[in-house]
Amino acid sequence: MFSIHGTGIGGGIVIGRARVLESLQRDLPRYRLRDGQLEAELARLETAIEVVKTELFALGEDLPVDCPDEARALLDVHAMLLEDPALVQAARETMREHRWNAEWAFSAQAGHLAAQFADLEDAYLRERGRDVQQVAERVIRVLLGSTDVSMAAAEPAIFVAEDIAPADMLSLRSALGFGIDLGGATSHTAILARSMNVPAVVGLGRASDLVVDDDWLILDGEAGLVIVAPDDIVLEQYRRRRAEGERAREDLKRLVHVPTVTRDGVAVQLQANIERPEEAAAALAAGADGIGLFRSEFLFLNRRDLPGEDEQFEAYRAAVVAMDGRPVTIRTLDVGADKALPALSGTAPQNPALGQRAIRYCLAEPEVFLVQLRAILRASACGSARLLIPMLAHSHEIDQTLRLVDLAKGQLRGRGQAFDERLPVGGMVEVPAAALSAGLFVRKLDFLSIGTNDLIQYTLAIDRADHDVASLYEPFHPAVLRLIGMTIRAARRAGTPVAVCGEMAGDWAATRLLLGMGLTQFSMHPASLLRVKQEILDADVSRLSPRVARLLYSDDPVRVRALLARLVDEG
Repeated sequence: MFSIHGTGIGGGIVIGRARVLESLQRDLPRYRLRDGQLEAELARLETAIEVVKTELFALGEDLPVDCPDEARALLDVHAMLLEDPALVQAARETMREHRWNAEWAFSAQAGHLAAQFADLEDAYLRERGRDVQQVAERVIRVLLGSTDVSMAAAEPAIFVAEDIAPADMLSLRSALGFGIDLGGATSHTAILARSMNVPAVVGLGRASDLVVDDDWLILDGEAGLVIVAPDDIVLEQYRRRRAEGERAREDLKRLVHVPTVTRDGVAVQLQANIERPEEAAAALAAGADGIGLFRSEFLFLNRRDLPGEDEQFEAYRAAVVAMDGRPVTIRTLDVGADKALPALSGTAPQNPALGQRAIRYCLAEPEVFLVQLRAILRASACGSARLLIPMLAHSHEIDQTLRLVDLAKGQLRGRGQAFDERLPVGGMVEVPAAALSAGLFVRKLDFLSIGTNDLIQYTLAIDRADHDVASLYEPFHPAVLRLIGMTIRAARRAGTPVAVCGEMAGDWAATRLLLGMGLTQFSMHPASLLRVKQEILDADVSRLSPRVARLLYSDDPVRVRALLARLVDEG
């Protein structure tokens, strides 16, 4: 018996036999084409691509009615990649230039393209490189005449793989759960597993090498743990925990329409983070009070051109209308030199994490920024919208942004197009400089949103996706907590709304801590809403506040952890 640790995506505990899915790209055939073979090999690649397109289309048509909205969106992303010249046309050119066989040329180009994503600082965008590799594997499977993944097992099983594409996840109807070597909390695998409420653990490292077919596995999607070949005592223990978890999840459903108010009468707003307009339905179903973070990057990725104003407007409008009067907070484009868009490619800086990203990028490309600002402003006429600016660090960045917002308003007035004249403009607190300048920021902005993921990484100089230092990533480090605390205090003193939209907001173990800091707005993945709501309903802020104040006073990480555990245990 041994255990493997990764990142839990949720879904509870599952027990079953292992089915290990082998990667087809580990030992690909590589050979040079002889004279006269090139055209036939190019045709073979075209046929394989068309077969995969047909498979994806058929899978989309066959999705059950209750399938999550994310499923079709992820299939669309993979289908779009098969139209991307950076992948397909470049592979053809490689075949013509080097006379490589189709499998090797397509795999090599996919690897080259994925490597560009791998260097990105932003975890969400870095994971998009996995999409390229997953699409490539599906094409290569057809080229090799390999059995479809969905035929790997007809009986219920826990599937273990180095990586697995969303299309394959949807094909594996018998899956009890997934254990994946690669990926993080923002990977498409994680997003889909979470929306399907299938237990999953990602970032396991070498699970696909250590686990063998028919091993008994316990997969704990909450704790991020896979236990291989458990003994009878451990099996019985987890069977009891699984039954308790299932009862608890059923009980949570009754909270959907219950007002989010603490035991001592403090009203709390619970909002959702989404990446595409279609996900607004899941947010409403979970009882979200609005959208606290709508990432706009999906419109710009996996394409060679920039989305126009009308295309952006339709996407933003769809989310605003779907939320039926509830606020929708749209974050402006969070890409930059380290994750340059193909249409605006340039030379990446030596240290991309500290380069021209997010608002710095937008201010350097004002015409691109104005297109997005006009689209968001137009959407604000269709409901309740808010504008959120990422990665602010300087006062002059706020001033420049507000001037561009005014310019975009003037352009729309000149066209006679409607928008909300009082569209709220807020800023993200993602770097220590912003937290330390929160008193200034609240005087210039209508609201703040704390992005804990980046704030933790910038404060501790830790990339949590880097396995060599991931163990040092500590959300409850005293320095991180003090930055969050001082931001919340500054906003409350000024009467400025403040939210937390990073992963900490969706971590129920941090709920009482954030309440004790004075936070009354949380934004998270829809799947986390009800569990966090339960913590809020059971909490008493009047008791939590003095205890959290003492916790924030300590600079001893061990003591902070102990005090935090007592908050969770005692309420």
